Amino acid sequence: MRLVQTLTLKDDPALINEYIEIHKQVWPEIIEGIKSVGITNMEIYINGRTLFMIIDTVEDFDRDKAFARLATLPRQKEWEEYVAKFQEVPAGSTSGEKWKTAVKIFSLI
Repeated sequence: MRLVQTLTLKDDPALINEYIEIHKQVWPEIIEGIKSVGITNMEIYINGRTLFMIIDTVEDFDRDKAFARLATLPRQKEWEEYVAKFQEVPAGSTSGEKWKTAVKIFSLI
């Protein structure tokens, strides 16, 4: 199964550049947590201030349950607080609350 999600960054070029840089070395606990909830691949793209996250998952993936579990894993809360300074999101938001699911409107296949 594939999901696409979006998130908007703050309108600050320095913060946007820093956000890009920190994603070159995501904490190992975050990577492990992502995989442990059934996400098999994740890519993040940027266009201006808009982020697009493409997630490939196991077939029976339940987004709400997976992201709720992710929020309880080691260092996840710390990571969310760290990256929140770059994102236009309410304080204390979890990953599942920040990222908004996009709706597919076209497919070539």
